Amino acid sequence: MSGYDVTIVGAGVVGTAIARALSRYELDIAIVDAAHDVGEGTSKANTAILHTGFDAKPGTLESRLVSRGYALLGDYAERTGIPMERTGALLVAWTDEELENLPALREKAEQNGYDACEIIDATAVYAALPHLGPGALGGLTVPGETIICPWTPSIAYATEAVDNGAALLLGREVTGVTVGDESTVVHTSRGDVTTRWLINAAGLGADVLDRALGFDRFTVTPRRGELLVFDKLARPLVDKIVLPVPSKLGKGVLVSPTVYGNVMLGPTAEDLHDKTATGTSENGFAFLHEKGERLMPALFEEEVTTAYAGLRAAIDHGDYLIEPDPSQRYLLVGGIRSTGLTASMAIAEHIEGLLTDAGVELHQRASLAEPPRMPNIGEARPRPYERDEVIRRDPAYGELVCFCERVSFGEIRDALCATVPAVDRSGVSRRTRATNGRCQGFYCGAAVDATIEEMVR
Repeated sequence: MSGYDVTIVGAGVVGTAIARALSRYELDIAIVDAAHDVGEGTSKANTAILHTGFDAKPGTLESRLVSRGYALLGDYAERTGIPMERTGALLVAWTDEELENLPALREKAEQNGYDACEIIDATAVYAALPHLGPGALGGLTVPGETIICPWTPSIAYATEAVDNGAALLLGREVTGVTVGDESTVVHTSRGDVTTRWLINAAGLGADVLDRALGFDRFTVTPRRGELLVFDKLARPLVDKIVLPVPSKLGKGVLVSPTVYGNVMLGPTAEDLHDKTATGTSENGFAFLHEKGERLMPALFEEEVTTAYAGLRAAIDHGDYLIEPDPSQRYLLVGGIRSTGLTASMAIAEHIEGLLTDAGVELHQRASLAEPPRMPNIGEARPRPYERDEVIRRDPAYGELVCFCERVSFGEIRDALCATVPAVDRSGVSRRTRATNGRCQGFYCGAAVDATIEEMVR
């Protein structure tokens, strides 16, 4: 049979993590996605937190994989330079009911294998968060919660997979599937892809692809989460993640610093029908303004740099839905909620085991690519414009293009020439932060676009 041994549909953080893991074996791997870049869907618009898994439902697959993924991605981020800051988090109780729920939350954390949580009183809450709004009654510390860049992991995973020989087939919308006795043909907008095994990591489209394989076991509901991003001048107001006490209605709105030096407020949670509805809304802004004024009123004395929305793949199922069908050589990876970033490497590890159980022989390659060293776009370590030795070697790193975010021509050039390159302004922004600052590309956008035009087209 010609074609691929394994084809993964979906080039988000989960799909690329699976590709990275399987590319280490003597297998021909392909990743297929309708987008023209990796991490273009749900993966690019989340709350950017590496979760300890303290509040997951004990005993679930999600709980196990989030806990394992926290360790795996934390180590991988250190090795590859993915921006990450171990800020810790504090759940804040605002009502007597929430205060009474704190011991149960601590017990749940312990059931999930995380025993570092402590209940603190209101005085300790305000000592840790002096700019918090009035009325907090107590809190629960979660010292292991970590902020992370949500964009770089997908790029790093895909880069390592490609370096190990995987094929990255972007700009190919899947239009159908034909399962044969020995192989499966994935029909796409740019031709057919023949494969032995098919892995469905299609996120918002996972239910549609699953039905094409003859199943009717879940429905994806796009859940829009809107967030506000505040100017860097707001960063001194909060040095850790401020979490709400979860309720029956969901996890609620948080306040969090970002690895880029901003502060983020959100998300909302609105179930929609349109899987492309990533626009922000007047109601979403009003809701976040009301919540934010109570949580941390001083935030709204600073500028809102931008607002954005992401769609989460909510399903009518209480856990991750990861199920193999050996008879069709098909594996579903569905219902991966916002914890998917944290769990990504553990999901990939879990899938290695499922494929082995299904009879797929996994023999490690004799020669493996080293994990890539990713460009630093976080504020915790020196950026290229701050490093004299880097600029001496290549003056392009001292030639600033985006002044709000201090992004150099050298960084933009590198993003456009990388193993997994940016192909448009959005891709450049996720790899360098260019156009993501206070002016939102008003001053630098034309220069960024001209560079893309010159180097890509």
